[in-house]
Amino acid sequence: MPNRFTDSLFQLIHSLEKSEKRHFKLYIKRSSAKENLKIVQLFDALDKMGEYDEKILLKKLPGTEKPQLYNLKTHLYKQLLASLRLLKSSDSIDLQLNEQFDYAHILYKKGLFVQSLKLLERAKEMAKANQKYNFLIQVNALEKRIEMLHITRSMESRAELLSNEAVEISSRIDVLSRLSNLALQLYGLYIKHGHARNENDELSVKKFLKENLPANAHEQKGFYERLYLYQSYCWYAFIRQDFLMYYRYSQKWVNLFAEEPLMVRVETGHYIKGQHNLLNAHFDLRNHAKFELTLKKFEEFSKTDRVQEHDNFRIQSFIYINSAKINQHLMQGTFKEGLSLVPYIEEKLKEYELFIDSHRILVFNYKIASLYFGSGDYDTSIDYLQKIINYNIDLRGDLQSYARLLHLLAHYELGNFEIIESLTRSVYRFMSKMQNLTVIEEEIFAFLRNSFRISRHKLKSELEKFLEKIKQFEKSRFETRSFAYLDVVSWVESKLYDKPLSQIIHDKFLKTKKRRLGELADK
Repeated sequence: MPNRFTDSLFQLIHSLEKSEKRHFKLYIKRSSAKENLKIVQLFDALDKMGEYDEKILLKKLPGTEKPQLYNLKTHLYKQLLASLRLLKSSDSIDLQLNEQFDYAHILYKKGLFVQSLKLLERAKEMAKANQKYNFLIQVNALEKRIEMLHITRSMESRAELLSNEAVEISSRIDVLSRLSNLALQLYGLYIKHGHARNENDELSVKKFLKENLPANAHEQKGFYERLYLYQSYCWYAFIRQDFLMYYRYSQKWVNLFAEEPLMVRVETGHYIKGQHNLLNAHFDLRNHAKFELTLKKFEEFSKTDRVQEHDNFRIQSFIYINSAKINQHLMQGTFKEGLSLVPYIEEKLKEYELFIDSHRILVFNYKIASLYFGSGDYDTSIDYLQKIINYNIDLRGDLQSYARLLHLLAHYELGNFEIIESLTRSVYRFMSKMQNLTVIEEEIFAFLRNSFRISRHKLKSELEKFLEKIKQFEKSRFETRSFAYLDVVSWVESKLYDKPLSQIIHDKFLKTKKRRLGELADK
C-alpha cells in the first residue's frame, strides 16, 4: 500500500519551495556526470508523485534496478542537503559558524596553522557576539590541538589563555545544559500528562524542579541561561495551573528578546514560542485587551521576511496565531464568527501535514469541536471529537478525557438519551482510569445521571443546585483545568436561563471589558 510519508527522500523533496528546487537543479547540473543526470531524473519522478510507491517509481526510471535505486536515492539525498546548505548558509548563524570551522580545519590539515588560527579567532568572535557558547567548545579544542602539536610562536601567551577559556566555557555549558534539559523535561511532562490533577501531581513537579534546578540559576546573566530559566518556570507554572506565574514568566521570556533584539533573528523559533505562551497566559487570565495587543504584534511579526522565508517559522506562526484566534472567539463567545477560520485552518493543516506533529492536530480538533459546540452544531462537534477519541496514541490524556466529556455533552444536547446512560458510564470509567476526575467532573456525571430520573419541570431546580455546587470551585486551582477545557458554568447557565451558550459567554466578556475600562478610567 503506498504511503505518502514513509520515504525520507520523498518527504524532503516535497518539503522544498520552488526556489529551493530551482537552486538544486542549477547546483547539480554544474556537473555533467552520468550519475548526476540520473539523480535529476529521480528527483523529477519523485517531485511529480502524489504519494510514494517504489514500483511506480522504478517504472519511471527505465534501466534502473532496485539495488541501484537505493544508491541513487542515497546520492540524491546527500546532494539535496548540500544544495540546501549552500542556499541557506547566509540565513543561519549556526551554518556560518560551522562553515568557518570547516575551513579552519581544512587549513589546519594543509599545515597552514597561522591561517587556521586567524579563522578560528574570527569564528570565535562571531560565536560570542551571538552567544553560541556550544560552538566554542570545538573551536577551543582545535586551537589547543594546533598549539600543542605545532610551534606557532604564540604558545607562551596562549597556553594559559586557552586553558582558562576552556574552563570558563565548560562551566557555562554545564549550566546551560542543565537549564535546557530542565525546560525540555518539564515541557515533556506537560505534553504527556497535561496539567496537575491533584496535590500529589503538584508535589511531584515541585520536587522535580527543586532537584534539577542549578543552585546558581537565578544569578545567571547570559541570554540563553535566562531564556531556559524562564521557560522552565513557564512550564512549571502551567502544569500547576498557576496562571499568574505562567503569565509573569511568559512576559519575561518575551521581554528578554526586547532587551537583546539581535537574538530575535538568532533564535526566532524561541521568540515565536514565547509570543505563543504569552497569548496563552492572557487567554487563561482573560486579559482581553493585552491578548489583542499581543496577537496584533505577533501577526505583524509573522509577515516579516524572516518568518515568511523560513518554512519552520512560517508554519509555527500559522499554528500559534490561528490557535490564538480560535481562543479569542472562545473567550468572547463569538463561536459562529470563529467558524469562518475553519476552512483556512484545515486547508493549511493539509498543506503542512508533513511538518505538524500529532499533538497540534489533536489540539486544533478540540478547539474546532468547541467552536461547533458553542455554535449549537453538535453533530459536527461530535465529528471532530471522534477524530481525537479514535486517535490511538499515548499523548495528552487530559485532552482525550475532555474530548470524551464534550462528546457526551453534545449527545446530551442532541437528546440522544438512548445512548447517554451507557456513554456516561464509559466516559466516567475512562476518566477514572486516566485519573482525570476532579470534583467538577464528578458533579457533571452526578447531574447527568439524575437528569434521566427527573421530570422536565423539576430540571430547573436541579440545574440551580448544580450551578451552585460548581461555582464555588471556579477559584480552586486544581479545578481550573476543567473550566479551561469546558466552560461548564456558562453551559449550565445557558440551560438554566434558556439562552444560547454563545450569548452567556459574550455577555460575560462585555461585562468584563466594561469593568476593566472603568478601572483604567479611575486610574
